[in-house]
Amino acid sequence: MKRVAILISGGGSNMVALARSMTGAHPGRAVLVASNDPKAGGLAKAAEMGIATAAVDHRAFGKDRAAFEAALLEPILAVEPDVVCLAGFMRVLTPGFVERFAGRMLNIHPSLLPKYPGLHTHQRALDAGEAQAGCTVHEVTPVLDDGPVLGQARVPVLAGDTADSLAARVLVQEHRLYPAVLRRFLEGDRTPVFLSETA
Repeated sequence: MKRVAILISGGGSNMVALARSMTGAHPGRAVLVASNDPKAGGLAKAAEMGIATAAVDHRAFGKDRAAFEAALLEPILAVEPDVVCLAGFMRVLTPGFVERFAGRMLNIHPSLLPKYPGLHTHQRALDAGEAQAGCTVHEVTPVLDDGPVLGQARVPVLAGDTADSLAARVLVQEHRLYPAVLRRFLEGDRTPVFLSETA
């Protein structure tokens, strides 16, 4: 059974989707949910699901990213994860942290990478007049939102869409895509998964 640690910063809806998928004959189990915000709503959800939690408040470390990451590593390394999943984790990790988990750290990003890395992805897609938007699961590398793509899900951009309405539809697909990619990844299959709203 592969051990999965999940990092979050907020409500943890993708974390919940991942954790709920890891039951029965699934090759993985969530062994830790950690956050950079002690008030992250996802921590309570994880605890209710019986998953160990940890919080390391990045604000206590000021601009000392290395010290923050050293503190964050302690609970992660303690559970000896096989894979680390970033699920709405809103801190940019240093190359040293990323390289420690090279080849076994995943992230979900709310755009069709390589388009729109970083923030405000939905508004940027609307501003560009895109006909489609979506989300991407990729391996994490030291370059932000730049690792090998392991899966994408697409949604059409509808007339009258706002960043919020588009984000809501993309989030539904995130909850489908990330569990599908993680299961295949844990089984040793890195062939990209491609989904759409209708399939």
